[in-house]
Amino acid sequence: MESRRLGRSGLNTSAIAYGNWLTHGSQVEEDAAHACVRAALDAGITTFDTADVYAGTRAESVLGRALAGQRREGLEVFTKVYWPTGPGHNDRGLSRKHITESCHASLRRLQTDYVDLYQAHRYDPTVPLEETMTAFADLVRAGKVLYIGVSEWNAEEIAAGAALARDLGVQLISNQPQYSMLWRVIEGEVVPTSEKEGLSQIVWSPLAQGVLTGKYLPGQQPPADSRGGHAEAGGSMRRFLRDDVLTRVQDLRPVAGDLGLSMAQLAIAWVLQNPNVAAAIIGATRPEQVQDNAAAAGVALDADVLARIDEVLGDVVERDPARTSRG
Repeated sequence: MESRRLGRSGLNTSAIAYGNWLTHGSQVEEDAAHACVRAALDAGITTFDTADVYAGTRAESVLGRALAGQRREGLEVFTKVYWPTGPGHNDRGLSRKHITESCHASLRRLQTDYVDLYQAHRYDPTVPLEETMTAFADLVRAGKVLYIGVSEWNAEEIAAGAALARDLGVQLISNQPQYSMLWRVIEGEVVPTSEKEGLSQIVWSPLAQGVLTGKYLPGQQPPADSRGGHAEAGGSMRRFLRDDVLTRVQDLRPVAGDLGLSMAQLAIAWVLQNPNVAAAIIGATRPEQVQDNAAAAGVALDADVLARIDEVLGDVVERDPARTSRG
């Protein structure tokens, strides 16, 4: 497994990270979740990403149990804070109170004394940025968080957060955005700003939530046992299930075939060609998916292949930086 440096820090991640959004604690049973984590470890994956809000906090607990007994120093465990985790008016956002309490709760669920990376899951315009960044810095100084990151912040927010982190003597080292062949909204503004400020991208949904595997066909309903066919899990991927998008994705099959890659491997390898990407997060419901996806690490795509992909996908690619998620 290839490893990459995260931002300007000294922290290395595995180029493929294992994430449990929409799977652990909800879409798959715990035994299956543990089997996928074991497959990730066997494939050389050391980076595990979760969030307090996933499956109503259950995902962190499942991951904590799945990693129990592993050598902690050999893992990079990442989680996030922002979305509601309870009914109270302070159970959400990026206030000092919610950040501090959520961090303590995440550590208990993950069965660890510290997390390697603690991420602001969205930008919170209702809380002064100084309050947010000071709370993060205090957790770093307390040894409960080693590094801090953000998720789906736009370029202006990243620059402001990085400047405050420097003033506070801590490192803001990463952004976690959606990024795939079909969703490239970070390329115009977020990536150049991140490079300037010393952040890397840890990207989620490199498979466009499964669409780039090619299993969804134009003119047909999603398979009942797929994410697209799942009433809850499929809701966030509707924009990719248009016939024009699905037709172009099917046209990528010869590209993958010529390289001896699966469609999933091609898609993951594509995001890893971006030098600002430190890791691509994969999710899985079966160990075989982990094994297939992990094989994309270290695959090099030459300029001709990248140009061929662009030609095939054409105008179905989303590039508008204004589409960066605002929460």
